[in-house]
Amino acid sequence: MKKIFYILWGIAFILGCIGVAQRFMYGHELANYGNRVVWGLWVAMYIYFIGLSAGAFLLSSLVYVFKIKMFEKVGKLALITALVTLLCALLSIWFDLGHMWRAYEVITRPNLPHSMMAWMIWLYSAYFLLLVLETLYAFRIESGKYDGDKLKSYQKKLGILATIGIPLAIAFHGGVGALFGVVAANPMWHSALTPIFFLVGAIASGSALFTLIFAFFWDNKKGEYYQNMLKTLAKIVLVAVLFDVLLEWAELSIALWMGSPEHTAGFRAMLFGQYWYVFWIFHLLFGVVIPVWILATKKNGIAIGWASLLVAFTFIGVRLNIVVPGLIGEKIPGEASAYIQPRLTYNYFPSMMEWLVGIFIVAFGIGLFYLGNKYFKLTKENNSVKS
Repeated sequence: MKKIFYILWGIAFILGCIGVAQRFMYGHELANYGNRVVWGLWVAMYIYFIGLSAGAFLLSSLVYVFKIKMFEKVGKLALITALVTLLCALLSIWFDLGHMWRAYEVITRPNLPHSMMAWMIWLYSAYFLLLVLETLYAFRIESGKYDGDKLKSYQKKLGILATIGIPLAIAFHGGVGALFGVVAANPMWHSALTPIFFLVGAIASGSALFTLIFAFFWDNKKGEYYQNMLKTLAKIVLVAVLFDVLLEWAELSIALWMGSPEHTAGFRAMLFGQYWYVFWIFHLLFGVVIPVWILATKKNGIAIGWASLLVAFTFIGVRLNIVVPGLIGEKIPGEASAYIQPRLTYNYFPSMMEWLVGIFIVAFGIGLFYLGNKYFKLTKENNSVKS
């Protein structure tokens, strides 16, 4: 199985590098978005990975803030998962930028306090630094090289950082939702529920990713700890997914019940448009119905792992259903036929170059996590936090 994994990862990485080379050589020319559908696959991947990071980080707070003993052995695993997925998110949005090499100017020349994007980038920067520091302190405590006052000092600092990290993680991912929610010209996004929807989705997808890692890669699958931890994680994923569906139902039912045609256009495109299968099959069937049934009825690690894999993988469909349907509707009736040009179309499907860059980002994240697990033994049961 390891050999198969290495071969598949190598193929994915090589194909991804081809896409990255095309992105550097041709810019956005090979991408299928344009002047009307301005965001595509990479933006969806960006908010997807950001959600994974926030969800994994909030799980780590169960160790370092709330001191729940059951989660002590997986604290560093949650931190590394959050860090790797954050890097994947930043890489995704970096590829989407028109002038990639000017990304630093959002920090050096921010339009504060008026720009939601500037707030978001500053929150990312603070979150990234906090996550790095927290990970360093966690590994120092775990190393066994420190004791006495030094150890207590590190534990105190780690607790403070983790406590600050909870509102920061909520703020930065809520900020992503607010970035969409403040766009008054797009009725599908312009809702006070949007930031909450993003946060709940982060908990659902992030906890699912963490659960599949634990289910498949934890070294001691026969111990009592593995079984108890798996049951707890399964309950977290189940509740989070059901709550996310509840919010989704509230958003859709209210919008479609008495909403104006302009307000409901994006939702109708999502439910009944050309990509209807992303919602009904990819998201609802494989991402909700089947995993919920498995999580509610099955107790073994393999079944829970596969259910969590379905939730984590199909959640990219949820993010695509936020980004694309909100952009493919005409803002003015007849606008689509007023000017005929490939970059002025309201149709969008990712190009091969976009898919290849997406594959590269996923392969990059898997490679980072593999190296982290190999050298730091993140999935070893004796890898516990000393308190």
